[in-house]
Amino acid sequence: MSPCPHILLVEDDPAIAMSLKVTCKREGWRITWLDNASSVLPMLHRDEARDLSAIILDVGLPDGDGLSLCQQIRHTTDIDTLKDIPIVFLTARSEEVDRILGLEMGGDDYCAKPFSPRELVARLKAIWRREQLLSQQSTHTTSTDNTINDTLSNNMSEQALTFECQSGVWHYQPLNYSLMWQGQKLELSNTERKILLALLKAPNQVFSREQLLNAVSDYPDHRLARTIDSHVKSIRKQLAIIDSSVDVIHTHRGLGYALCPA
Repeated sequence: MSPCPHILLVEDDPAIAMSLKVTCKREGWRITWLDNASSVLPMLHRDEARDLSAIILDVGLPDGDGLSLCQQIRHTTDIDTLKDIPIVFLTARSEEVDRILGLEMGGDDYCAKPFSPRELVARLKAIWRREQLLSQQSTHTTSTDNTINDTLSNNMSEQALTFECQSGVWHYQPLNYSLMWQGQKLELSNTERKILLALLKAPNQVFSREQLLNAVSDYPDHRLARTIDSHVKSIRKQLAIIDSSVDVIHTHRGLGYALCPA
């Protein structure tokens, strides 16, 4: 992330946009504001998007669906550098299914309206801290701590990670957040990648949904612990595309998930 974060704000309500712009500028952040969905992808293809640090995306836009727009950003092949950019949703929808859908489509976090601009700033900082920790992970870990946070925090380095277990060899490159299995790159969202890295770092440990939720969010809403099931399902689909004969992630009924034994 650049010393002066550059935020793309996509919000059609001028009052909300102005409030967020003022708060972000007080943090020393640079803001690009768009008030419609149709302008987003063209903007992301311009040079000014190369230094983007995050996207704040309203779910309900006048000319499109913010959830679908997020999915386009994650899966458009010609903007690879933005596939892993943090995305925080702004939503007036309070139903749990909408929040789950946003996370499943590649969002990293969400703020339900009405919200405090300071809370949103805190959530972005938390996401960046997690990304920095992941980029500093060591080449190996001998940690067998009982908590997922300890697992993620120990033995940090900027070197690439290599994991070996019964399912094969895994490689993680923190410089571009690339996770590879059996020599093929996995197309994972930020959340899915963090879950899989947590499992890889302690392949004999069973992690509960709550522990995995804590690993991917500094503001976990434990009512949404079941979203972990959806993310694991998505990860399994990616793995099956490469090799459907290997059972990589084990479900421990009533307990949680674990990677294949080392």
